[in-house]
Amino acid sequence: MNIKNNINNFRQNLPERCNLIAVSKTQPISAIQEAYDAGQRVFGENKVQELVPKFEALPKDIQWHMIGHLQSNKVKYIAPFVHWIHAVDSVKLLDEINKQANKAQRVIACLLQVHIATEETKFGFSADEIRSLLLEPTFEKYKHIKIHGLMGMATFTDNHDQVRREFKSLRKIFDDLKTLSLPANVDLKELSMGMSGDYKIAIEEGSTMIRIGTALFGERNYH
Repeated sequence: MNIKNNINNFRQNLPERCNLIAVSKTQPISAIQEAYDAGQRVFGENKVQELVPKFEALPKDIQWHMIGHLQSNKVKYIAPFVHWIHAVDSVKLLDEINKQANKAQRVIACLLQVHIATEETKFGFSADEIRSLLLEPTFEKYKHIKIHGLMGMATFTDNHDQVRREFKSLRKIFDDLKTLSLPANVDLKELSMGMSGDYKIAIEEGSTMIRIGTALFGERNYH
């Protein structure tokens, strides 16, 4: 697996509006360094216990994105350095990110996760919940969070029509929210959707961030 070639191929074929997040979960430091040496600076991890040692071991100009389900009791470990948190799926988590970002004297960029898949195992707010949350007069209390957009995961299926419907529904929620009068700490510009198996559909449906692991690094080693 030639990581450098894979990254270059993705970069050449991505629309200008779309950013490549190299999903490095379960990958060794050497593979991430290889991607870094090829010019990649944005990496995504889905477990705090993997993210922290990688942050410590690798160059400090890397932008780390926390893309997996985040437990509120783990936020304190990444708040001092994480660039983006993609999967904000509860008010409890928002409260904790704000609290820990305040301690670290930072403002953390966040995306609200929307539940668009048919699988019950996926996390996220409903469209109505997000609308109510952002229109809540007290939302501006989150001084150490900036909501930059939405994130969603499609159903894990070979049915491309279903995947497209789900991405289309997320884009519509995104577009509808942008018509509202939103608080100062909300600036909806990013739509994080699409992974190795469905990123082409996601891009066609308006994604601005694709989360790619296997197609860059090869099959994961879970041992």
